[in-house]
Amino acid sequence: MITAGIDVGSSAVKVALVEHRADGSRRIAVTDRERLRKRDVASVVDEVWARALATAGVTHADVAYVATTGEGELIPFRTGHFYGMTTHARGAIELCPEARAAVDLGALHGRAMVMDGRAKVLGYRMTSQCASGSGQFLENIGRYLGVALEEVGPLSLEAKTPERCSSICAVLAETDVINMVSRGIAVQDILKGIHLSMAGRIVRLLTGAQAKGVVLVTGGLAADVGLLEAIREEAAAAGATLELRAHPLSVHAGALGAACWGAFRLEKLRRRGVALGAAGAPAGAGAGGVG
Repeated sequence: MITAGIDVGSSAVKVALVEHRADGSRRIAVTDRERLRKRDVASVVDEVWARALATAGVTHADVAYVATTGEGELIPFRTGHFYGMTTHARGAIELCPEARAAVDLGALHGRAMVMDGRAKVLGYRMTSQCASGSGQFLENIGRYLGVALEEVGPLSLEAKTPERCSSICAVLAETDVINMVSRGIAVQDILKGIHLSMAGRIVRLLTGAQAKGVVLVTGGLAADVGLLEAIREEAAAAGATLELRAHPLSVHAGALGAACWGAFRLEKLRRRGVALGAAGAPAGAGAGGVG
């Protein structure tokens, strides 16, 4: 059986196809991702969905359940929709079974969640409306400094004397960066200072949610090695007992978690004797199916 998860974020669409075997084991068959780049969301969803199916060598009809998360509730061919907090928690457990907390660092916000071994969310904290701890903010700063997003992390690790910027407001933080550039502060030190400021907010999210032990970083910023190192430093300085980890598929955690929850929901439907139509949709259900 194959289930799918589609995570529609503010900057990218992620898809995961998961094969569920009869012995209870699972295999991540395909993961795919496409940046929105101001394009129509529906067309990007169709593009990445078609590509994922082609890569897996299956058709839409072969997928037993299509679970969406993020802004994916608008996808017409979904079977059901799941909240992002629960899908990231489930995806984190799938990628790192030892994790009992996750922090999702996306384009517009950050959120920390604590869960049990079954991915039940026990507590959470989210950033405020200010975007100074977000991926979009970091991308904007990198653009101003002439640094590609994938270069930000490695450059941050080269810092000698980092200078912190405002962690309260994105506008103030960008003003701080402009002042640093005019003062001749090295790009590496500016980036490390930004990372430390962001990390302070992230650690407060985690401690506020009472996270302990292994924490998996999910979302697009999980690939930023400089930010992860800054979080570790800030956690140690705060005396927090946190072990930050990232996974090569961290950016797909939401989609992966949705696919896994889809399989769980599908099993519950079958036990209740609900007849299933094409692509896992309950017979007689509308385009949205069940959540």
